[in-house]
Amino acid sequence: MDQEKFDEEFKKLWKESPLSHSEDEKEASWEQFHSITFSKKKRKFKPWHLYAAASVLLFALIGTGFYFTENPSAENVVLSENVIENKTSTIKYVVLPDSSKVELAPNSKIIYGNDFALNRKIQMDGEAYFKVKKDKQHPFQVFCDETTTTVLGTSFIVKESKNEEITVELFEGSVQMNVKGQNQKWILKPGEKFTYGNQTASVSEFSRFVDFDNENLSAISHYIEENYGYKVVLPKENQNQKITIRINRKEDLKTILQLLSEMYNLNFEINEDLKQITFQ
Repeated sequence: MDQEKFDEEFKKLWKESPLSHSEDEKEASWEQFHSITFSKKKRKFKPWHLYAAASVLLFALIGTGFYFTENPSAENVVLSENVIENKTSTIKYVVLPDSSKVELAPNSKIIYGNDFALNRKIQMDGEAYFKVKKDKQHPFQVFCDETTTTVLGTSFIVKESKNEEITVELFEGSVQMNVKGQNQKWILKPGEKFTYGNQTASVSEFSRFVDFDNENLSAISHYIEENYGYKVVLPKENQNQKITIRINRKEDLKTILQLLSEMYNLNFEINEDLKQITFQ
């Protein structure tokens, strides 16, 4: 619409004022408004305004720090605001903002955003055991190479080997596995293992438990030391006592200690500084 036509249309609207005003008053009012509001000199359009806006947007996106996989999509974009890496030779214990727990293996890394409680997406490299807090409204997703593990509340291990083979072992609950570029979904049950490598996926069973069949109690001590990183000191009179027990491979350490203390009428003390558990 040109300026002349715009003036005509706007003038019609202006004159649609209450009937209490005379036509002369309306005309005088319009002339005063027009002279003040619309100058004869037109403003020049400055394209650099758009360039400035684009620059600000680009800076904002760079500053946010998005982490993309090779083919970014709404499902596999993880904000890289929080990077936790385990450069030690022992397991690193991490509590996520939603209270989920991660046991991060040596030479492994997880990445997640500041809005994790509402957007529970994690990018990982290496190996990690996840114990996920249940939240039906916010599914928990782990992206590792081309695989996506989606859970609501469960415990499982995700492991990436040196030859880029991905393994997911499910201990509790259920998980859904997806592979980028494939429509098929795999639903795992406790005790099932998903393996993906060389563009081939498979599901098999694995043992969730460790069995001690009429073995010395000291064998449990060695197991705890190897798998939980705590040295166990037992009274001499108990070291050769026999025990038959089945333990979930990812059982909480305190649950095992409480069970042993009740079975043998012992008390235990944990020294975090020395990483030592003493039964007496």
